[in-house]
Amino acid sequence: MKRLVVASGNRGKLREIAEILAPLGIEPIAQGELGVSEAEEPFGTFVENALAKARHASAHTGLPALADDSGICVAALGGAPGVHSARFAGEPKSDDRNNALLVERLRGSADRSAHYTCVMVLVRHAEDPEPIIADGRWYGEVIETPRGAGGFGYDPYFLVPAYDRTVAELTSDEKNAVSHRGVALRRLLELLRRDA
Repeated sequence: MKRLVVASGNRGKLREIAEILAPLGIEPIAQGELGVSEAEEPFGTFVENALAKARHASAHTGLPALADDSGICVAALGGAPGVHSARFAGEPKSDDRNNALLVERLRGSADRSAHYTCVMVLVRHAEDPEPIIADGRWYGEVIETPRGAGGFGYDPYFLVPAYDRTVAELTSDEKNAVSHRGVALRRLLELLRRDA
């Protein structure tokens, strides 16, 4: 597999995926470059949404497709925003408004624990009966004041205790080595190699 379509328009995700796939000689192509619109994400679980996005991208391009669904799950909010992370504060999508709402909802909460979840799905073709599915989690806590200029989404507010830095303060190499998306993608590639 030398080329695959990535079912995402998120530049941050695309960059992270490209960096992880580069050593394997796999060329990821953003679905937008191939004229593919974003798929609907009507489901309540990460795995169902990721699978729907992968099948949509593959059906429109004829290429193998990789999709992820990911988000931040906050313990004090019962796992929210979860699958609604990108649109937590409504439409249009806005990282600033999402982060402001998250901080507001956690105001006064002693429990600030959270984790990022990523479910990665690869389909070899649109009707693939055996999609390759892998997941990853990254544990941390939500802080009130943003730190760092890197990353995207909730990264400036997500503190990683092992580093005593937010995700937005990590280098891309540090992030890719331990992030939910990096873990999920490496697990998925291991499964792909096993099936090859």
